[in-house]
Amino acid sequence: MKLLSDLLYKTGIEELSGVTTISIDKICFDSRQVSEGTLFVAVRGSKSDGHDFIKEVIAKGAVAVVCEEMPAEMIPGITFVRVKDSSYALAIICSNYYDQPSSKLKLIGVTGTNGKTTTVSLLYSVFRQLGHKTGLLSTVRNFVNDLELAATHTTPDPLQLNALLAKMVEAGCTYCFMEVSSHAIVQHRIAGLEFAGGVFTNITRDHLDYHKTFDEYIRAKKGFFDLLPADAFAIINADDRNGRIMVQNTKAKVKTFGLMGVADYKAKVLESTISGLLISIDGNDVLCRLAGTFNAYNLLGVYVTALLLGEEKLHVLTALSTLLPPEGRFEQINSQQGVTGIVDYAHTPDALKNVLLTINDIRAGKEQVITIVGCGGDRDAGKRPQMAAIACEQSDRVILTSDNPRSEDPEAIIAEMKAGVPIHQMKKVLSVTDRREAIRTACALAKPGDIILLAGKGHEKYQEIKGVKYPFDDKQVLEESLELC
Repeated sequence: MKLLSDLLYKTGIEELSGVTTISIDKICFDSRQVSEGTLFVAVRGSKSDGHDFIKEVIAKGAVAVVCEEMPAEMIPGITFVRVKDSSYALAIICSNYYDQPSSKLKLIGVTGTNGKTTTVSLLYSVFRQLGHKTGLLSTVRNFVNDLELAATHTTPDPLQLNALLAKMVEAGCTYCFMEVSSHAIVQHRIAGLEFAGGVFTNITRDHLDYHKTFDEYIRAKKGFFDLLPADAFAIINADDRNGRIMVQNTKAKVKTFGLMGVADYKAKVLESTISGLLISIDGNDVLCRLAGTFNAYNLLGVYVTALLLGEEKLHVLTALSTLLPPEGRFEQINSQQGVTGIVDYAHTPDALKNVLLTINDIRAGKEQVITIVGCGGDRDAGKRPQMAAIACEQSDRVILTSDNPRSEDPEAIIAEMKAGVPIHQMKKVLSVTDRREAIRTACALAKPGDIILLAGKGHEKYQEIKGVKYPFDDKQVLEESLELC
């Protein structure tokens, strides 16, 4: 129970009707969850507007409403608070409700197009190894020390987010590593949080169904670094040409890392195999069990973050040598017939290209690379032909299939992908709409030594079709299909 006046601190009140000395038992922005003693925040969403449900939530017991537009009729006994942006106010209110939990630990945000999940997961593992009580907020899973909690979004809504941070504080966590999505930044889900540092991995085309243009997507990511305070650090990938844009207006202390150009922290890949990397980091050779140059960047970003948080160099390097990739990130399956399966979340053109380049760099030369790939429905359609073109350029055989078609016709999505395939490469392409059948087809085509890349869904345990999420685990289906071949 909190006083409304305390919850409204720093929300930017523009108009007030009623008293703020009332007690609040619960915060809601979903009208279906309102009960007695609730503060309801009317948020304007893409599918519904919370302002349309004000009368309904008051009938359910809401005692106060935060909104951007005052109702035509005031209701006696109900406090109305007008703010400029309800989404921003919601995040501040949630932080206040849980007593600003982010200020009681070192919160590190990681943003970028690719590598967010791997970077935060590796940081969590490293700091656990170094003896710290640590929290993790990621696309794959959330952790409060060893307690695993379900993850439903890359970055949770402000209510869930602050509740999770409060659990971490209660459990004695001193660090939390979290993915920060572009949606979360522009929707103010991270407003009110105090970050000790931020990491930029890279930026390539993604989420243009939401942001509309690549420039808007860049501005969204940059918004995170604009929020960092002067006593925080901002770590950027110097080899990404947009890295410097991220920190143009940041107050934070900027540090750079890279493999190619000038940077504060450097690494070099000495040897790359399907089982891992031998890399030199700041002049020290480290054998790591993560494959691919893209993971060299992830490991270097983790190293720099740990050092800036005060950890000993040799302790960090030792921890890096023990790490395993997160679920669905270049995850390998070896069949008895000698076929190697790789499950990866690659769902952007750049991510798919990086994974396939890694596979081609480490292949012996004669084995086939068979790529199974699809594109999600109700998302950026512009990347569909690009994904197919990259798959064909870097693979011996390609099977175009369904990803999460959502409300779209999966065959129409595949047709849009196929439009990107050059005529001379059409002969290497098969279209198999059913994802399970596509995986079985790839396994039937594979011979000993061949490599099958199953791209797009990674860790996900479902396939979304016409509003229904059906159980589907890429790794499990690939394992079963390899056993049958």
